Amino acid sequence: MTSETIAVAGDHAGFDLKETLKSDLQEMGYEVVDLGTHSRESVDYPDFANAMAQALSDGRAQRGVLVCGTGLGISISANRHPHIRAALVHESLSARMARQHNDANCIVFGGRMVGIEIARDCLKAFLATEFEGGRHEQRVAKMSPR
Repeated sequence: MTSETIAVAGDHAGFDLKETLKSDLQEMGYEVVDLGTHSRESVDYPDFANAMAQALSDGRAQRGVLVCGTGLGISISANRHPHIRAALVHESLSARMARQHNDANCIVFGGRMVGIEIARDCLKAFLATEFEGGRHEQRVAKMSPR
């Protein structure tokens, strides 16, 4: 059992994948904060990126999972917040490198773009990988709030 809390959020197009990954996280022993949406009814993805930014800022969660139709809109919205490093991934190498080299604190999926098994592999790689630090620290610091 881990003590880390992971927030999940997504729009209507990401709802099914968000729900599946939320269950997977709970089965892995993570505490999960579900920031919505809670149905397939049309909503605006920036609202959920903003909710994720708030949850990470106020300490309710240490990392996050975001999902919209392509993953593009919600990752752009999330990355407007200076303390968010959201990485849109389509395979597990990108998920691992996002953590290892970029210290990403959110993994992003396109619910209409990636299959569930690929998303699961990516999520596992993201969660299992630590930030390498070293030469990457200076680069990440340039992306972080001062």
